[in-house]
Amino acid sequence: MALRLFSRTFSGVITASQHVNHQRTFSVTAVVSAIQKMTRVRVVDNSTLGNTPYHRPPRVIHVYTKNGVGKVGDKVLLAIKGQKKAAIIVGHKMPGARMTARFDSNNVVLIEDNGNPTGTRIKVPLPTQLREREGDFSKVLAIANTFV
Repeated sequence: MALRLFSRTFSGVITASQHVNHQRTFSVTAVVSAIQKMTRVRVVDNSTLGNTPYHRPPRVIHVYTKNGVGKVGDKVLLAIKGQKKAAIIVGHKMPGARMTARFDSNNVVLIEDNGNPTGTRIKVPLPTQLREREGDFSKVLAIANTFV
């Protein structure tokens, strides 16, 4: 879209100058649906803290990765019912590599400071990627019922 402006020079002659108005475009990438700060998550274990109703959903306040974007198996810090709790991501909406599970919600499992899960059972299927990753997931995998 071109906009034509008229300007007056020192001699009094009106000259026309053209200014081009550039529209800025941006693209929405997959990072928008990844787990980052202020992302709402769903607690999928049977811990009392994650399952009693509260007027605010749990939100991520910190992701323990270099780039601040969480994937399956990453550790996050949640704000849940006025408390800070650590959690592990066990499913997210963001599409990943081929043949990996994609979930309808961002799922986390609450863990203690030493890595033990807070609950005793996980209510949703876990992705098999967690078995392949090195980390402290053995206790979380032990309480899972099914895998996808």
